[in-house]
Amino acid sequence: MKNESPPPAGRASPLDFAIDRQARTTLASVRRAVERRDAVLAFQPVVQSDCTDRAAFYEGLIRIVDETGRFIPLRDFMPHVETTELGRRIDCLSLSLGLQALIEDPSLRLSVNMSARSIGYQDWMRVLLGTIRQDDRLGERLILEITESSAMTMPQVVGRFMYELQDRGVSFALDDFGAGYTSFRYLRDFCFDMIKIDGQFIREIADHPDNQILTRALQSIARHFDMFTVAEAVETAEEAAWLIETGIDCMQGFYFGAPSITPPRKTPHAAAQR
Repeated sequence: MKNESPPPAGRASPLDFAIDRQARTTLASVRRAVERRDAVLAFQPVVQSDCTDRAAFYEGLIRIVDETGRFIPLRDFMPHVETTELGRRIDCLSLSLGLQALIEDPSLRLSVNMSARSIGYQDWMRVLLGTIRQDDRLGERLILEITESSAMTMPQVVGRFMYELQDRGVSFALDDFGAGYTSFRYLRDFCFDMIKIDGQFIREIADHPDNQILTRALQSIARHFDMFTVAEAVETAEEAAWLIETGIDCMQGFYFGAPSITPPRKTPHAAAQR
């Protein structure tokens, strides 16, 4: 068999070139969609363990729509935009869609994802503060989710921001807890209202003793700091049963409902309750 030599140093392979070109094409499509505000929220329910037949709140997950009407997969662009201006604009769009959903449905409680970097972004702060000033009760139904890795980039800034917004009724969730590099000293100072345990610890938890031990440890940390616990990525009845037995506060995942672009108030279940 003929041995193929790798490309010379400094030269990209044809595969690398194709991947890079596809990434540039995707980012350009995302940028145009954001400029047109072509995006929607997909709502995924988060249920309490003692009342799993109805949502305690929903997470609003942004979906960017390209020129053909197709959703652009988040994995194709989010890692590339986290530290960029485009990432901040996506955060602005997600927040404005979430706040509009709260305005349209006074019974809705909603979490929206954000990067810690958006705290210093004027447009994002203007959208947030300008809207909740118009209705003080709006903040009481808003949960801002900050990933563990994002929060650790600027802990002092995040801590001050949380303190100021919690006075306005806004709640905060530490997303993907356990997946990053949390300093427990900062965890004490942050005073998050809830932590969302990363799905890597939840999947197949009923059959994996290691995941059980790690989840119990994360749950114990949350209880010590008086935070609610949310288990992410719950996909089976066995996982849900184990989590309920161990005393998890809330659960989220496909077992309880996939993200849907239909607003909760327009679902058949909601209509039947009216």
